[in-house]
Amino acid sequence: MNKEEKAQIIEHLTGKLQEYPHFYLTDTTGLNAERTSALRRACFEKEIALVVVKNTLFVKALEKVEKADEQIVGILKGTTAVMFTQTGNAPAKLIKEFRKKSDMPLLKGAYVEECVYVGDNMLESLINVKSRDELLGDIIALLQSPAKNVISALQANGGQKIAGLVKALEERGA
Repeated sequence: MNKEEKAQIIEHLTGKLQEYPHFYLTDTTGLNAERTSALRRACFEKEIALVVVKNTLFVKALEKVEKADEQIVGILKGTTAVMFTQTGNAPAKLIKEFRKKSDMPLLKGAYVEECVYVGDNMLESLINVKSRDELLGDIIALLQSPAKNVISALQANGGQKIAGLVKALEERGA
């Protein structure tokens, strides 16, 4: 591979790192051609971009986008397949589902919600990571809950409580 080809690959990987906020580093060496094809198909269906990378070129791409964390660089050994995704926990769920039929792929590490996760033992934690939108939805639901309780209490019994409140306020003002 000459310098020009390497530069093109680095640019391609840099583009993927800029396009996708999350990525998983996996080891797929134990998968045969049939299982690899099934993994690629599953990734495509879940809108996950799967790319087998040369570790040194991936490190250079990480450096270009300022994501070259020493923990990530440290796990880039051997064969590495990168799963790029818009949804932080989608690859973790896919890996768990895929492992029902085999022990692969192994999770080397992940960069999700601007945090680094290292090791296959982090798979369950990554499955439970909520996206930014999910967290905002939870916060909004929590904030709406007390207001809904007050409104439903005031509307109970055909508005009699509201009339009683208005009458009590009028009496205090008089």
